[in-house]
Amino acid sequence: MWLYDLLFSLDVKAILLFIVFFLLVANFLKNRNAENYPPGPLALPLVVFSDMKNKPYVQMYSTIWHFLCFMQCPQLTKAYGNVFSIRFGRDKMVFVCGYKMVKEAIVTQAENFVDRPYSETLSPSLPFSYSAFCPVDLTERYTEELTLIPTSLHISKLFNNAVSNIICQLVMGRRFDYSDHNFQILLKYLSGAMQLEGSIWGLLYEAFPGVMKHLPGPHNKIFSYYKYLEGFISQEIQRHKKDLDPNNPRDYIDTFILEMHNSNLGFSEANLALCSLDLFVAGTETTSTTLLWALTFLIKNPDVQEKVQAEIDRVIGQTRQPTMADRPNMPYTDAVIHEIQRMGNIVPLNGLRMAAKDTTLGGYFIPKGTALMPMLTSVLFDKNEWETPDTFNPRHFLDAEGKFVRREAFLPFSAGKRVCLGEGLARMELFLFFVSLFQKFTFSTLDGVELDTEGVIGTTHVPKPFKVYAKAR
Repeated sequence: MWLYDLLFSLDVKAILLFIVFFLLVANFLKNRNAENYPPGPLALPLVVFSDMKNKPYVQMYSTIWHFLCFMQCPQLTKAYGNVFSIRFGRDKMVFVCGYKMVKEAIVTQAENFVDRPYSETLSPSLPFSYSAFCPVDLTERYTEELTLIPTSLHISKLFNNAVSNIICQLVMGRRFDYSDHNFQILLKYLSGAMQLEGSIWGLLYEAFPGVMKHLPGPHNKIFSYYKYLEGFISQEIQRHKKDLDPNNPRDYIDTFILEMHNSNLGFSEANLALCSLDLFVAGTETTSTTLLWALTFLIKNPDVQEKVQAEIDRVIGQTRQPTMADRPNMPYTDAVIHEIQRMGNIVPLNGLRMAAKDTTLGGYFIPKGTALMPMLTSVLFDKNEWETPDTFNPRHFLDAEGKFVRREAFLPFSAGKRVCLGEGLARMELFLFFVSLFQKFTFSTLDGVELDTEGVIGTTHVPKPFKVYAKAR
């Protein structure tokens, strides 16, 4: 009775204050860090407070993804060092910045950080299945695709269609006409899923799945999009099974099916569908977005465009199709493509890792199961590794004699055991498409318009829309 009388003797404000205090204490006890855990900003249960250049930000945890890459990371590393922690909703995450510390995490300690944490939205495909790739020379298919590209498409759709068709040929052994309805639905849903995963809706779902799964909103489309895409690929798998020739695998699906029959490593049709989908997700938007950045930077730097075209004319001419054998003879063009990838920074956050066991990193204790984010942005713009990190400068990849130079801090595909397995394919795509475009056309924009190189950050980093003029050379 004494508690009952006490509660009624207090006013409503006091009761609410008590409840808030109790929740904060309970939250602190539940989420307190281990000893010598990486430091980070103070986090309350729902918001993070930031004060940067007199601009106050009060953000939900998930929205920190959008500005952490370019705005917050320098301030946080300055305050806490190259290894710091932030709490996102129910989860804690350790961020690793700078080339040396990122290399320590993903290369030197590759075994410790090879695992992936569970994701509420990403498809749960199994990484070993990529080993089923069949050896194939795609140069001829690139040449075919380039000759079939229509001139009436919007430039971003043109790139998306062309690059996706290369993936279709690799995975399914066939290409689609750009007017094919099913192909356009495939591209629409691929793009839609990527955009939603990087939007506030997808990020809120990752941070607060227990709440978001019961709420209406665009985030629910992510799952319907992936369900359709998996069904699309499953139909292709059934078609392949009907006319499979064990002695002559035509593509990735054929090779995977043969692995299913010839090994007991756990290969399955469900895994095949998910891994094929991963190839589309990872191999379409990233390459097409890089080509958009190529137009952005070369329109903004016409002198660079002229030098690229001069090298193309000298090595290939204006009629012969480029091949990968031309790349060693084109150091300046190769350097420009690398600098586009560095400045374009297509995947600024990398993929999440997870500590497989208790370990230390940068002198801090990282408990088993901790999510870890190696920040590729901090590597590609590391002031200790690049002469002019914030400026488009192809000389980053050239020596004094004009020869191409590889840079260890060039990690757009990440590194170590989780390096992008499509790196070779992406490099081939970028070189052949890039050279073919600037071999045939000179690109510009509206007079007096200064193209924006900041871009828009979501799952990937894309240029803001702009008008392009393509003049035949």
